[in-house]
Amino acid sequence: MAKKSNFPNKVEMKEGTLLEVKNLRKCFPVKKSATGKVIQELVAVDNVSFTLNPGETIGIVGESGCGKTTLGRTILKLHQPSGGQILFNGEDITKYTNKEMRHLRTDMQIIFQDPYSSLPPRATVGDILSEPILVHGIVPKNEVKDYVLDLMDKCGLRDYYFERYPHEFSGGQRQRICIARALSVNPKLVICDEPVSALDVSIQAQIINLLRDLQKKMNLTYLFISHDISVVKFISDKIGVMYLGAMVEFGSKKDIFDKPLHPYTQALFSAIPNPNPDVKMNRIVLKGDIPSPVNPPSGCRFHTRCPHATERCAKEAPTYREYGDGHYCACHLVEEQFASSETTEA
Repeated sequence: MAKKSNFPNKVEMKEGTLLEVKNLRKCFPVKKSATGKVIQELVAVDNVSFTLNPGETIGIVGESGCGKTTLGRTILKLHQPSGGQILFNGEDITKYTNKEMRHLRTDMQIIFQDPYSSLPPRATVGDILSEPILVHGIVPKNEVKDYVLDLMDKCGLRDYYFERYPHEFSGGQRQRICIARALSVNPKLVICDEPVSALDVSIQAQIINLLRDLQKKMNLTYLFISHDISVVKFISDKIGVMYLGAMVEFGSKKDIFDKPLHPYTQALFSAIPNPNPDVKMNRIVLKGDIPSPVNPPSGCRFHTRCPHATERCAKEAPTYREYGDGHYCACHLVEEQFASSETTEA
C-alpha cells in the first residue's frame, strides 16, 4: 500500500540522503520565573549535525548523560526540537505537529533500550505486533496474522509465541519482539537506542547479528546508539562521538578507529579491554567528573577534563570543522596541528 504525504513540505537535500540533521538543539527548562519565563535550562543536545544515507548505519557513542538518547528521540519528534533542522526523505519535519508526523510514523521507528518495560504486559505477542499493522493499514485485515507470523520468523521467534505474554520470555526474546514491532510497518529509518545494553554478552551477539541480517534483507537504515564502542565498531559505517550534548568528532569507522583526533575519543578507545595479556594498555584516565549540562563550562566543554587543555580552551569554543574526507572534529589542538602541518608543507 502506497504511503501518502498529507502534509508535504519538500526541501532540497543532498542526493541519496535519507536523514539530514542541521545544528539540532534540544533544551529542557529547569527553572521558571513567576510569569513562566525560562530562567535556567538544561541543554541536552547542542548544535549536532550529520547526514545519513539509505542502507547506512551511524553509531553514536559517549558516556551516560551525553545526550545520545535525547538526540534519537528528538529526531523522531518524540521531543520537540528547540532549534536547528531535521530533514527526512525530502521533508523538513522540524516544526511538524504530532498530527502532521502521523504519515511518517511508518517510515521512522525506534527500538527501546529496556525490553522489559517497553512491552505492554497484558497483551499477547500477536496483539503487540498486529496493532501497528492494523492502525496503519499495512496489509488487509484478513492477511494480518500471516504477515505477523512471517515477521516473527524473520526475527527468530517461533509461531507458537503468538498467543504468549511478555512475562513468559527471556530478555533476548523480548528484544526480538521489540525489533519485530519496530519492523512491522516497513520503516526506512530505525533508531536503535542501546538495544543490547540490558542483555548478556552472548545474547548481545545474537541480536546484533539479527539486526545486520534484517538490514540487508529489508534495506534498513540505522542510527545505533550505544556506550559500548566494540558493538558500535562491529555494526556501524560511520561513528559520531558525543560529549555533554555536543558532537565532538564524526567520521567513517575506519577514520575514527585508525586515527581518532579528539582527546575525548582517544580516551574512550583507550578504555577498550584487550584480550591479549601480553599487550600493555596505554590507558588515558580522565580527571574530574562530567560537568553539569545545566551549567556547562565556558569555551570547550571538555577542557575541565582534557589532559591537553590550554587557556584558549577555557575561553574560546572550538569550531566543528572537517579534517579530511568527511572526518569532523571540534578541538583547538587538532586545529593547530593541522595548521602547522599545512604551513610546513607549504
